Amino acid sequence: MPFSEPPADCRLCDRLVEFRTANQLRYPEYHNGPVRSFGPLNARLLIVGLAPGLKGANQTGRPFTGDYAGDLLYQTLGKFGFAEGHYDRVADDGLTLADCRITNAVRCVPPENKPTGTEGRNCRPFLAAEIQQMPQLKVILCLGGLSHNAVLTTLSVRKSLYPFGHGNLHAIGHLHVADSYHCSRYNTNTGRLTTEMFENVFHQIRNLLATVSQEP
Repeated sequence: MPFSEPPADCRLCDRLVEFRTANQLRYPEYHNGPVRSFGPLNARLLIVGLAPGLKGANQTGRPFTGDYAGDLLYQTLGKFGFAEGHYDRVADDGLTLADCRITNAVRCVPPENKPTGTEGRNCRPFLAAEIQQMPQLKVILCLGGLSHNAVLTTLSVRKSLYPFGHGNLHAIGHLHVADSYHCSRYNTNTGRLTTEMFENVFHQIRNLLATVSQEP
């Protein structure tokens, strides 16, 4: 059975449907719906955020597109060979991903960028199916602690065994879970995350993928 995205009129979460409806009236030009993953299913790297931003992915319909977090993420992906083309904060800028796919644990924008536990559970089957149907997947990069927790829950492992920390790399079965602070404007403005710190995570991932490709 091929991987299936949530439908455009997904109604699994009452609060998110209500918020979506309000945004359709307030921002009729926005995407205002579940945000589909971006990138090929045969990628070896899956990047997981928490949820779309109101004026980022919820506006453009593409993960991490339209806000500051996307500026840093796509710039870094291009530098490390995971993206090709020019990123321009819109979904039709012609940018493509190479050996990389981007998604969110929760596909619809939540109020105040904070999904509830119930909303995470409702959306988890989509992430689980996506992971299962990525045959070449080797590394999952979690952007932020909440994304990390969502991924570990999806993988059915104990969070206490694999603590979140910027630069942490956990071997879980045949996968590796990498951690980074979220590439938000708040984190970069406060110095919690620098460009060098973010790029160091991708150095780790590139080295790991090079090692994995040499295994028999």
